[in-house]
Amino acid sequence: MKRNGAIVSEHPLPGAFTPELLVLQQGSGARVTDVAGKEYLDFGAGIAVNALGYGRDDLADVAAAQMRRLIHVSNLYASEPGVALAEKLLAAAPGGDFATVQFTNSGSEANETALKMARLYATRRASAAGDDGAAPPRRIACFSGAFHGRTMGALSCTPTAKYQEPFAPLIPEIEVLPYNDADAARKVLDGSFCGVIVEVVQGEGGLDRMTDAFAAALNELCEQHDIVLIADEVQTCLARTGRLFASELVGLHPDIITMAKPLAGGLPLAATLLPKKIDDLLQIGDHGTTFGGGPVTCAVGSAVWDTVADTAFVEAVASKGAHLADGLRSLAAKYPRWLGETKGAGLLLGVRVLGEAKAAPGQEAATEPAITRLMGMLREAGLLTLKSGADVLRIAPPLIVTAADLDEGLAKIDSAVAALEE
Repeated sequence: MKRNGAIVSEHPLPGAFTPELLVLQQGSGARVTDVAGKEYLDFGAGIAVNALGYGRDDLADVAAAQMRRLIHVSNLYASEPGVALAEKLLAAAPGGDFATVQFTNSGSEANETALKMARLYATRRASAAGDDGAAPPRRIACFSGAFHGRTMGALSCTPTAKYQEPFAPLIPEIEVLPYNDADAARKVLDGSFCGVIVEVVQGEGGLDRMTDAFAAALNELCEQHDIVLIADEVQTCLARTGRLFASELVGLHPDIITMAKPLAGGLPLAATLLPKKIDDLLQIGDHGTTFGGGPVTCAVGSAVWDTVADTAFVEAVASKGAHLADGLRSLAAKYPRWLGETKGAGLLLGVRVLGEAKAAPGQEAATEPAITRLMGMLREAGLLTLKSGADVLRIAPPLIVTAADLDEGLAKIDSAVAALEE
């Protein structure tokens, strides 16, 4: 491994990682510090994971206390923290007839669980109806621009060539429909489908947001044909969009909700909320997990939930999101050559970055995508950001970010875009 300040290269991590990585050491609030002592304002939050920011003594105390009592039990047993968190999630879930929670470790696993449950429901429903001679519905619909994970089932519903091609063939009977196109959905969705999986805000798809009309069409079609409607809220749960669940933004009525990223404040925990109609068909051993829903992660998850689910907290996120959106639109108006539309919702926002820019010093190329150059300049200026799709600068700070933090970040973006014009 080679180190240049806080940057390591020739590291022992896989080739799928960036060749050069910034090594972070500690954090507090919405800020992190690298091993060389440089501080950054974090507008990425570990890809929307660190909802309550860094340096949380309260969460550390909860984790330590639970570790002294009980660290792991597997899914052969239950623990009080797991039961308590499941009850809290079910009590707050929007609409539907949610009955149980399947805990796992990651968003991809949560979506794998949901896809399996959709097919199980179709199979057991057909068997209960005496249709043993006919093949049950197997088709699953996903949408252009979607990202549901990297395990084989979730990857099969992530229709981006660079993610899928090296791992083909993927699971069969997946249909890709255009996002936000209600007419296309009406032409295709029928009784041959067992499931539909969709994001309300497409985290990796350029932050496109579902329209109310599209949500209404999916609700109607899935109810009409008894299709399991899955809302992938891996990134949008826990107030990220200014509502506790993003489905509430557009009136989506899912049968299954998947949750993950912010659920345990940075520890690996995911949840798949299942309805009674599916839970009634489950048999012992149909699904399982060794680590999912462990006592420590669920104890921390309960503490995170108690903070984030507070009405005043959710309203504050919505207010800060509106403030950030106004700032991004102002910058786009100031720099129309470089910045386009503002996208997303709440504190999952982005702005489209246009064109190409001069490459960073020392690079062979004369130009590079403007978003690549801009993100590098922002990091140099002490602001960490994300990308969504090919050209959207994604901003997903800790939900505890202050208005002053947001203004500081907007000022850094302003300075960096101004420098692009030089």
